[in-house]
Amino acid sequence: MSNKTSETKNWFNKNWKWLLLLFSFMLIAIVSLLPSNLGNQIVQITQTYADTELYEHPFEMAKNDKRVIDVLGQLKPIDKLAILEGEVQYSNNNTSVDLSFRIKGGKRNARLDISADRINGKWNYKKVNVRIKKPVEEKQIIEIIEPPK
Repeated sequence: MSNKTSETKNWFNKNWKWLLLLFSFMLIAIVSLLPSNLGNQIVQITQTYADTELYEHPFEMAKNDKRVIDVLGQLKPIDKLAILEGEVQYSNNNTSVDLSFRIKGGKRNARLDISADRINGKWNYKKVNVRIKKPVEEKQIIEIIEPPK
């Protein structure tokens, strides 16, 4: 029998090098992303996600449009992930917005493009389009609300 005393190290003493390396990579990532427009884009997408009025009314208009039903089939409810994956651009102190996100129909998928202005606390839609990109031979835009000329 041996009477060796085993010295046990705690987790930090065993792994401090890995922790330092991880912290360094995170610091480099944060510093490199700060000058980019990523932070602003995240804020805009979050703002859009929270403002359901902005996209639910145009979605209902598309859902009830006979041309959309003929091409896409019945539209499935909006997938909240689609909003987060979408493209959004606010302007005029967040009173104008251009938004595009995917929608799913029973036959195929498309994108819903929205352009709107906030007037007196309500969204005034300038353009609502359903854009079908695939298959290429059936590529088309269905205008629900035509843009002003």
